[in-house]
Amino acid sequence: MQYGPRHGFWPRGERIFHKGDFKYLILDLLKEKPRHGYEIIRDLEESFNGFYSPSPGAIYPTLQWLEEAGYVTSIQQESKKIYTITETGRAYLAGKEKETAEIKNQMKNWWGSWSSEFRHEMRDVMRTLGELGHMIGQQARKAGAEKIPQVKEVLSNAFKDIDKIFKSEK
Repeated sequence: MQYGPRHGFWPRGERIFHKGDFKYLILDLLKEKPRHGYEIIRDLEESFNGFYSPSPGAIYPTLQWLEEAGYVTSIQQESKKIYTITETGRAYLAGKEKETAEIKNQMKNWWGSWSSEFRHEMRDVMRTLGELGHMIGQQARKAGAEKIPQVKEVLSNAFKDIDKIFKSEK
């Protein structure tokens, strides 16, 4: 059995996109209007209702590849690089309409059936998890290795408590 965005669900550790799929979503966003990298990240996160936020490490190499391929151009505006789709990029994206539609349809099928209230709550939970990870990464550098076992214990207990919540529904 195959897994991934085209097959209905993502098992733990599975990538959300197949290799090369990400560029279609970026080009599709740039088709609407020029954007800078973090705007692309934010807009894709919104497309995924907050359940997935692409990292800069996924966005910027893809943008660089798209630029080298002639599908986008960029200009420096203040401290940001603004990307614009080229006519070559539009033609390329038009030729990949089926793939782009399939990815977007899967995104819609995956989250579209959830109630609006649930999506918003889950987006907030996922954002909080991201903020927690960021905070731990920042603070661990300052606090030193001796604090890490305490943090690990708190997270382990939180994991167990959350697991109990989900298991109590069954």
